[in-house]
Formats: sequence, structure tokens, C-alpha cells
Amino acid sequence: MTYRQPSWGPSLVRAPLACWREAGASFQDGVLAVVLALLAFAPTLSNIGAQLGDLPERPAGVLSIVLTLAQTLPLTARRRSPAACLAVVAAAFAAHQALGFATTFGSVGLYVALYSAGAHQVRFRGSTAAAASAGYVALAFVLNRLGSPLGPADFSAFCLTLAAIWLVGSSVRVRRAQEAERRRLAAEVATAAERARIARELHDVVTHHVTAMVVQSDAAQFLITSAPERAGEGLVAVSDTGRRALRELRYLLGVLEATGENATGENATGENATGGNAAGEAAHAERAPTLGRATDLVEGARRSGQPVEFSEQGEQRPQPVDVELAAYRVVQEALTNAMKYAAGQPTRVSVHHGGERIEITVITDGADGADGSSQAAPVPHGPGPQGGRGLAGLRARVRMLDGQLDAGPRPEGGFEVRATIPTKPVQE
Repeated sequence: MTYRQPSWGPSLVRAPLACWREAGASFQDGVLAVVLALLAFAPTLSNIGAQLGDLPERPAGVLSIVLTLAQTLPLTARRRSPAACLAVVAAAFAAHQALGFATTFGSVGLYVALYSAGAHQVRFRGSTAAAASAGYVALAFVLNRLGSPLGPADFSAFCLTLAAIWLVGSSVRVRRAQEAERRRLAAEVATAAERARIARELHDVVTHHVTAMVVQSDAAQFLITSAPERAGEGLVAVSDTGRRALRELRYLLGVLEATGENATGENATGENATGGNAAGEAAHAERAPTLGRATDLVEGARRSGQPVEFSEQGEQRPQPVDVELAAYRVVQEALTNAMKYAAGQPTRVSVHHGGERIEITVITDGADGADGSSQAAPVPHGPGPQGGRGLAGLRARVRMLDGQLDAGPRPEGGFEVRATIPTKPVQE
């Protein structure tokens, strides 16, 4: 026997709800007003409503119908013009009670209008509340003069009910304002964090490659007069460094463009980018600087005249892009500082791949070079790499990955950068 699922189900309920949410506020309020107006003429609901005065009941007529509609239909503008809506509905309710017409379900419109004024009235809130209070006092006086059996306690109790409804609307308005402020502050924090991230990326890319190009071009100028046959090698090194800088800048710009696309998969031009987005992310991931490309940094530093030793221990496993990029930036920033503040000094780069973390150590020796000369500039122990923007950005980057970065002078001389980054193996 084949079981057929019923045609009705949760999807039939979700579809109308989605359409209702997508409809504008004017449409929703209009539907509410019409429904209340129709229900106001249902005899079974006549006992449900706002009743004040208990005057002798007068037969229904055209005027009672008009006053009933005046208590419901103005709710169409309850969010656009809450004060005006409250004024019309309250006036109709007061006339309906003073004339002694029978209570209808349409009198609930007073509660809805009062709540809407508390929740949506932005300007002149105090004046609106004062005018409503004065109107209620006048209505109570009129009903008393018309012979209403209600006493001060009854009128006060009804007034407290109306005040409670206003306060409920006001609390909703305050909560909505607080949520909007929270979202605004969150957006500002996210914007500031994004700016800081972009600044760190630009610093890491531009500073390293520009420093290398300056060192390589200075060396080429020196070789033109002292060893012309080797000057070409320096110019080739400058060209290669420039190409690597352009490649990393293109990658960075690609990442920024990808983050600018909206969540629906449409780019700034409105075209659907769902398919292209995945391909773009894969292409960006392939061009992203990774720890496996740290040897390019070492070779570039060597071509700039910096003696660098590189060692790697452990099994290198694929890691998420943020982990790979952070490890790459640690090596990049450490070599940049070595070329800037200790040009010509021996530098040792060590990378250890552990089961739970990656440990990177970059040590630059002190004033004495490998050849025993003292021509190279010493590593500074005051201002310099310790207070630079690069190391501060690196600490923030590594800390975001629950890692740690320490940098500072060594007791025996020189400078050391040590980073520990937790690993998160990529699942196939």
C-alpha cells in the first residue's frame, strides 16, 4: 500500500505568514481595522469591549454605526499617525459612551489605538499623554453629570487600565530603540574591526615587499659600480619582489570584493553571484599566502642580502586559511623587521608543526655579522620592531586564533619573535 502525504502541511501555513510579513505596515494595519470593524457587528462579541458609564441603553441607529466604524477604521493609520488615530478613536468612544449606545467589540479599537500611540508616537509624547488624560477627565465628568452610577473608584480603575496599555506600548518602543542602538553599535564595531584588519593586511603586504625592494635596489646601485656583472641579479630580485607584492595585493583586493557581496549572493551590480562566489572563494583560497610559501619569503630576504637559515620540523597538514595566513604573516613581519633594523645580520627561521599547534621562531643575531664585521646595523633595544604597528597587529591576529605571540630583545643579543598558533585541521 502506498501512503500519500496530505496536500496540507506546515508549508501551507508558512507561506501565508511569509506573505503577511512581507506586506507593508499600511496593509497590515488596514486588514486589522477592517477585521475589527466587521467583528464589531457580531452579536456574540458584543459583551467583549470597553464599557464606561453604564448609562441607560439607547436603541442602535445610523449614528451608532458611524461611531462604531470611527472606533475601528482609523486604526489603518495607527503606525503612520498614532496621535491622530488615538484622537479620532477616543472621541468616537467618548461620544458612543455618552450617548448610551450598546457596547460593541469595536470599542477594543480604543485599546489598540492607545497601545499604538505609546509604541509608535515619536514626537510630542508628553503632549499626547496630557491631552488623552484631560480628555478622559472630561469624559468622566460628562458621564457623571448624565447620571452614570459609577463612582471615582470605578473611573480610576478604568484610567489605570488605559495607563497600563500606554505603558506596555512605551516599553515596546524603548526595547525597539535599544535594539536599534545595539545594532548600530555592533555595526560600528564591525566596521572598525574591518578597517583594522584591512590596515593590518596592507601593512603586512606593503611594508615587507617595499622594504625588500628598497634593500635590493640599494644593493643594485652599489653593485653597478663595484660589480657590474652582478647588478642584473639585484634588478631581477627587485622585479620578482614587485610581482609578489602585486600578487598579494590582488588577493587582498579580491577578498575585500568578496566580503562586499551581500548575503543573498548578489554583487554590487545586482547580478546573481552564487555560482561565481564559490569559484571566487576557491580562487582566493589558492592565491592566499600560506605557511607553505614561507620559503618564498626566505628566498626574497636572501636576495636582499639577508643571511637566513630556514628549518622545518614535523608533518605539515592543511590548515584553515586564517591559520595559514597568520603563520605566513609572522614569518613575513619578522623578516621585514630583520631587514629594516638588522640588515646583514644572520637570521634563523624555525617552523615546528605539532599535533595541536604550530610554533614559529625567528631569531636575528646582534651587531656582529656572520663574517665578524661590524658594518651591519644592530638590532635596536628601544623603539623599533617592538613598538611597530606590524607586531601589534600580529599579536591581535594571533590572539584571535587563541594563540600567543612574544617578541623582544634576547639577553645574549639580537631579537626574537616566537608565535604559537593552535591548529585546526581541514576536514576533507
